[in-house]
Amino acid sequence: MSGFTHFNEQGRARMVDVSAKPDTIRMAIAESSIKLNALVYEYISEHKIKKGDVLAVAQVAGIMAAKKTWDIIPMCHPIPLNGINIEFDWKKNDDDFILRIRTTVKTKGNTGVEMEALTAASVTALTVYDMCKAVDKGMVIGPTYLVEKIGGVSSKDYKRNGQ
Repeated sequence: MSGFTHFNEQGRARMVDVSAKPDTIRMAIAESSIKLNALVYEYISEHKIKKGDVLAVAQVAGIMAAKKTWDIIPMCHPIPLNGINIEFDWKKNDDDFILRIRTTVKTKGNTGVEMEALTAASVTALTVYDMCKAVDKGMVIGPTYLVEKIGGVSSKDYKRNGQ
């Protein structure tokens, strides 16, 4: 199993030891989206959802999720996060609307924050679904993907094609 850093000598999963890696500035951007109908869009934009301000609650949920990623993804390291930002953008698509969710996570540490950005994007979308499901259960989440990653000494930066 040499060359595979996430497996031990017995071929079993392990959490990678990053203790020898130096701290560097690291950043990751992820996106997700949720497709919803015109009625849900109206309810969100006019603050008619009974559970509260959908985007404000979803934004806080996404931030909380990024901070707790190591609690829910087994091989993730607990990382001190220095910044988390979540932005929303609406797009009309035929008879439906798409809410684009863009998360940016930053740290100065010895491992990257891709999983934190992806978790934040996913939980933000799930929170929108949860808050609006009484109006329509037919909302569709995704795709969710990494847009960009920078930082680290030996790893290469990443930027998704077309971004």
